[in-house]
Amino acid sequence: MTTLTLPPLSLAARRMRVMGVVRRDFAALRRSSIRVFEILFWPTVELVLWGFMTLFLQTQRVPFVVSFLLGAVLLWQLLQKASNEISIAFLEDIWSRNLLNVQVSPLSSVEYLIGLMLFSLGKVAFAVAIMAALAFGLYGFGVTSIGVGLVPFMGVLLVLGWSLGLVGIAAVLRFGENAQVIAWSLVFVVQPLAGIFYPVSVLPAPLQAVSWFLPASHVFEGMRTVMAGGALPWDRLAWAAALNVGYLAATLGLFAWALKYARRHGKLSRFGD
Repeated sequence: MTTLTLPPLSLAARRMRVMGVVRRDFAALRRSSIRVFEILFWPTVELVLWGFMTLFLQTQRVPFVVSFLLGAVLLWQLLQKASNEISIAFLEDIWSRNLLNVQVSPLSSVEYLIGLMLFSLGKVAFAVAIMAALAFGLYGFGVTSIGVGLVPFMGVLLVLGWSLGLVGIAAVLRFGENAQVIAWSLVFVVQPLAGIFYPVSVLPAPLQAVSWFLPASHVFEGMRTVMAGGALPWDRLAWAAALNVGYLAATLGLFAWALKYARRHGKLSRFGD
């Protein structure tokens, strides 16, 4: 049997290590029907709940609200899942007492994060596909009605979700497992400020100023513009993308700092005790 040895810093070796993280998490997911159930359960419950609400609003002759709400629910779930799934993937390494093994393996921190992001991307895509099928089957809402802006809208929310997830991971590394609540709940701090189910103009003026610093606010305002028959607001997408780049860079720096702190204080070996 011939063993292929790649230079550790080569692109092929890095790709193998990243895909190793993805295959590891997929193997754990495939063997757990509870985890698969969890991926679908909450998004489906939320979609059905808001779907019935929109049907009620439709009877009140407010058809535009129907499309707005269902589109908002789908994109909100994408943001929430992107944030939670990367946090869960990291926390599972803590719960299984595997984080120290990961840290002493040849896997670099960047490769580890890329692996977590790729795996979360697969889970988010699966959940959103199921929700889009349900929205069309139950309520006749086609997600493609959002238009060509759908893909960049989703991309912006995906990256924002990862940034929020990284903040939660950094909090756990810095403050310990008691900070898990931050990983679960941080995305819900964004929810009322991002104008997901209502226009940003509804918010008080000080909160509007805060809201425009959230990439999600530009996405949901853009979604409503497109669904109302307007042109794709490229300026909003550009602002959202620029904010995302800044936030992702900041959260990667925060993660690196928190990981260094955890290593220096010997926290990695105590996680999961």
